[in-house]
Formats: sequence, structure tokens, C-alpha cells
Amino acid sequence: MDINPHTHFLHLRNFTYFSFFSELHHSDHVATTIVETLAITAVFLVSVAANAGAAALVTWERRLLANKTILTLNLFVADLLFVSMIPLIVAVRWTVSWMLGFTACHTVLYVICMSGCVTITTLASISVERLQAILRLQTVPTLNPRMVTATLCFIWAFSALTSIPLSLFFTVMEVDFPEQERVYICTLKWPDTTGEIVWNVAFTALCFLLPGLIIVVSYSKILQIAKSCRRRLRRRVSQPPVGESLEYHVSRQDMKLFRTLLVLMLSFLIMWSPIFIITFLILARNFLGDLCVSSTMFFWVVTFTLANSALNPILYSVCQLKDGWRRLCCGSVVAPLRKGARGSGRAHEIQPS
Repeated sequence: MDINPHTHFLHLRNFTYFSFFSELHHSDHVATTIVETLAITAVFLVSVAANAGAAALVTWERRLLANKTILTLNLFVADLLFVSMIPLIVAVRWTVSWMLGFTACHTVLYVICMSGCVTITTLASISVERLQAILRLQTVPTLNPRMVTATLCFIWAFSALTSIPLSLFFTVMEVDFPEQERVYICTLKWPDTTGEIVWNVAFTALCFLLPGLIIVVSYSKILQIAKSCRRRLRRRVSQPPVGESLEYHVSRQDMKLFRTLLVLMLSFLIMWSPIFIITFLILARNFLGDLCVSSTMFFWVVTFTLANSALNPILYSVCQLKDGWRRLCCGSVVAPLRKGARGSGRAHEIQPS
């Protein structure tokens, strides 16, 4: 019998038996795991602090909770749920063998994928909500409890249902290796390969491509309305309007939010693309025996994706919550100079928070 470790490893991981977070062939386990732990722990700490702080500021600064505010808070909740799986990942990197039980095995990748689906679907919902608000001439619509509740329920139910195969088919398997004792891995064991292919394609289309398309279409329409507003404004300057007509208005606040969410969408697409790519590589490995996809590679791809949860609140804060963070950190904010005070020589007033 051929006992070459790599040949044996591929034999044990036939079909979808990929070890995911259990690295079974560490050349320098301790040093590598220390680096991995430091990296993913930094992502965890920054993400928790940034999301909690941004959620608190968004809540405090909005006396009237608008639709977009509730949906923005949903983004932060999804990010916090996303990074909540990091302690389990760190534990597996140290123990190598899966010692966390069946429940954790059914949960880790399910929560990660569900949270990502919630994030991109929420971004799509915000883009649609902003477009509807502009078309209805409402720059700051007040909260519609039924509409927001229905939207949030749909987002979470849709994300939970589309990700459920990851909970059903992840299981703990026992494997033997010539070089080491019997170990356990948490792996994805599909009933058949066809089902795995269908789910991978459907999940990518429904939870990645479709929301992205909705965002592109909504923001393209908003940009068209904004350009139309500028053209009408230039015509009004040159000649006064003859009659009244229905006109859409894109406020500065809408455009500022548009730019913010566009940045969030781009960062999501960039940082989530690798995990979809490696998922298809793992699937292709079942048919191409020479294709090498290691657990270490999968770990760093997931860490890069998890970093998006830290980046989202930071980008949102930089674009939307500068004054709030300044008040929180410094206890004061510089008030903007009024038009009537120009040329008076008076300094900007400092207002306490």
C-alpha cells in the first residue's frame, strides 16, 4: 500500500472531504499558528470595536430612526455575528483535530456564509430604499415599522435558508494518518456531487451576483436623476421655468450616502470574491487530483474576508460619522461658520457635545 503522506491525504479527502480549518500537515505548527492567531485576533478586536462604536453613534445621532438607519444597523449586526466565529477558528488552528463537537461544526461556516449574505442583501435593500425615497421626493423618510420589519425578516430568512446546506452537510469525520494519531476534521459531506455543484452555483448567483446587480441598477438610476437635476439647475440659471412639473431631487445627503454605500459595496465585492473562488477550487479538486488547496490557504482567504467586517464600519464612519467620532473622542466639535458671519472676523464657536 502506498503510504506517501500526500497520496494518502488526497485519498482520505476524496470528493468533498476537505479539512477546512484543520491543517493536517503543518511543517512548523507552533510558529505558523502564532502568526495566524495574531492576525485573525487583530481582525476580531478591530471589528468588534468599530462595529459597536459605529452602531452606537448611528443610534445616538438619529432622533427619528429612518429606514436607511435601521438597515445600516443591520449591517453592523451582521458583521458582529460574522466575526463571532473567530474564537472557534483559532481553537481549531491550535488543536488541529476538531475537538469542538458536532454543533460547532454545523455552525461555523453556516454563520459565516449567512452573515455575508445578510450584508450584501442589506446593501442591496438600502440602495432600493434610497431610490424609492428619491422617486417619492422624500429625502429623509420616517420609519415605516411594517416595511422595515418585513425587509429585515426577509433578509435574514433568505440568508438563513440559502445557507442551510452548510449546516446540514457539515459533519465531524474521523481520519487516520500514518504519521500521527487518529484525528477528527469538520468537513462538508454532500450526499452527491451534483447537489454540491448546484448549490455552489445557486448560492453565488442569489447571494452575490443578484444583490450586486440590484445595487448597480439602483445607483445607476440615482446617478441619472442627479445628472438630470444638474442640467435643470443650469437651465434655470439661464432662463426661468415656464411651468411647473414633477421634479425629482437628489440632496447632498443622498449623494453622500450614495458614495458611502458604493465604497462599501466595492469593498465587499473585492474582499468576498476570494472565498467564492476558493470554494469552487475546492469543488474542482474533487475532479482534478493534482489541484492543491491547503487548509492554510483557506484560512488566510477566510481571514481576508473577515477583515471586511472591520473595514465596513471604518469606511462608514469616515464617510458619515466624522463629527460623531470627534465628539466622542474630543468632547467637542467645530461648528460650521454661518453665512452671515463671513468677513466679521469672528472665530468658529466650539460647542460641547
